[in-house]
Amino acid sequence: MKRKKPFDFIFFLLTWLSIGVTVAVFTLVVGYVLINGVPYISPSLFALESTALNPSLFPALMGTLMIVGLSLILAVPLGIFSAIYLVEYARRGSRFVKIVRLTTETLAGIPSIVYGLFGFIFFGVFLGWGLSLMSGAFTVSIMILPLIMRATEESLRAVPDTYREGSFGLGAGRLRTVVRIVLPAATPGILAGIILAIGRIIGETAAIIFTLGNVARMPNNLFDSGRTLSAHMYTLANEGTHPGEAHATAAVLLLVVILINALSSWIARFVKAS
Repeated sequence: MKRKKPFDFIFFLLTWLSIGVTVAVFTLVVGYVLINGVPYISPSLFALESTALNPSLFPALMGTLMIVGLSLILAVPLGIFSAIYLVEYARRGSRFVKIVRLTTETLAGIPSIVYGLFGFIFFGVFLGWGLSLMSGAFTVSIMILPLIMRATEESLRAVPDTYREGSFGLGAGRLRTVVRIVLPAATPGILAGIILAIGRIIGETAAIIFTLGNVARMPNNLFDSGRTLSAHMYTLANEGTHPGEAHATAAVLLLVVILINALSSWIARFVKAS
């Protein structure tokens, strides 16, 4: 019988300690938000218009869904196609691939406030879009593009080369192999990157305020201003006049994130099973 080394026991304790701390922090944060926010959730909080007496979160909720949808439409195809080219078509180890990966990692480390200033100057002032959905969506799509690219690239690289070799051996071309063999196998990892990107969009405040604005109403068109849930919660908490509604907005924001994650996980399982 093999004797266990003391280091193995220490590593075992550290592993379970890390799991316990993670679960405890998650439970504490979620419990605090729900306990303080759920009692203030009422039908009036979902009124179509937000006023000084009733700071409804419905316009901010619609603004959040709009900015998420537009950003994903812009960033997801570009990120996935770029990753496919880097993994499946570009020569491995080439200088071009190294430059693209270095650029992607650099973009991922830039603070969001810098993205906000860039979006305001370039999209809002230079292109003349002002504080609008278009300015916010293009700015946020640039923010999440490195995340989607890296997640897709790692998922594609995790697919064994035997899958590709078997497809080539049966006479399939590279495009058919990528579409029918590689992408389905990498779908769960790609969706995980998209989920992380959605979480970053929903939780972003600084870049959104600089580009989308902070107007408590639903945008009427792509070049109209609005507000997201995170900006709405920040404004209410900063003003201090509606602390209950601020906690309720945080609870709704948390529930939206959980719902999106659950839906994405279901889609990933459905795609994998099919």
